[in-house]
Amino acid sequence: MEKRKAPEKKVKIVKELAEAIKGSSALLLLSIKSLPSPQLQKAKKEIRGRADIKVVKKNILLRAIDETKMPGIEGLKQYIQSDCALALSKEDAFGLAGWLSENKSPVSAKEGQIAEEDIKVEAGPTELMPGPAISELGALGLKVSVEEGKIAIREGKVVVKKGDKVSAGAASVFQKLDIKPFMVGVNVMVIYDAKADKIYKDIKIDRKKALADLVLSQAKALGFAIGIAYPSKNTIGFLLAKANAHLNALNKLATKTQA
Repeated sequence: MEKRKAPEKKVKIVKELAEAIKGSSALLLLSIKSLPSPQLQKAKKEIRGRADIKVVKKNILLRAIDETKMPGIEGLKQYIQSDCALALSKEDAFGLAGWLSENKSPVSAKEGQIAEEDIKVEAGPTELMPGPAISELGALGLKVSVEEGKIAIREGKVVVKKGDKVSAGAASVFQKLDIKPFMVGVNVMVIYDAKADKIYKDIKIDRKKALADLVLSQAKALGFAIGIAYPSKNTIGFLLAKANAHLNALNKLATKTQA
């Protein structure tokens, strides 16, 4: 059977994408599954100038990777899915991954979604009028009262625990209270660093946690260094103060002994 020739337009797209890949130092394979189009367009617009996000069909991307003839990038093919996109950049891949993880949009909950964290309804006034809403809130175990003609929540309560599914009742209440407990955005699945010629997976970047961990580690290191009397720019003041305190204690002890 005669082999069918690929359409000229598809061949051109593959070649252009292959050239773009070869001209980039960082490639990020992104999951856009269930991502609303407005959020995707928002991410593409906000990251423009730093990276170019391309949404292409799976077979096009696979062909483009083959076209590059770059051995190190071959491993990326096993992670390519139907609902994915590719971010191309000359910047540091992990810096971009951190930006993407932080720039997500809050959205309402849907019935059946799995809570990524505890979802709590805080105490306070609402804009809800007395009526059926009182029963809906009560069904979730929320204690309410009517204040100035509107429903007020008397005590905050976790209504969906981490790992549990959002019920229809909970989703309805969140909608009424304008609670948006989920974040949507592009998720980084795999990174290819062209400079290191390496593929990184299971990317989890949390800058706030990383900074907190560094601050804690620095405090522990400082305490340890002072404990072993290690002299440095950061410890010398503490060591001198400690030595002075010991000297004063010895002087007091010596005075008591002489007396």
